Amino acid sequence: QVQLVESGGGLMEPGGSPELSCKASRMIASVFSGNVMAWYRQAPGKERELVATITGGGVENYADSVKGRFTISRDNGKKTVYLQMSNLKPEDTAVYYCNVLDTTNQPKYDWGPGTQVTVSS
Repeated sequence: QVQLVESGGGLMEPGGSPELSCKASRMIASVFSGNVMAWYRQAPGKERELVATITGGGVENYADSVKGRFTISRDNGKKTVYLQMSNLKPEDTAVYYCNVLDTTNQPKYDWGPGTQVTVSS
């Protein structure tokens, strides 16, 4: 079973610019490179929401709430997807997860542990 492990979170100040990483294991690089990768987040008391996606060819899409502030990227050789965050706001506080999207644009694998991002001064 593919495993996804997120990292890079922590306590951040408003306006900060952390970068999150998510590494996929038990997946060969050629398969990883063909998959659509996605970042989600779940804030306290809220449903998990899709934040950003990137296709194998590098086409990016973003939720309106993060457009212009977050950038998704990938390194297929490292089987890793990144989320560069900037101009952080308190409402970005959430646990951030990554996943592979299946052909119906739904998360394909079990969720990893996520990485907590807390934005507070």
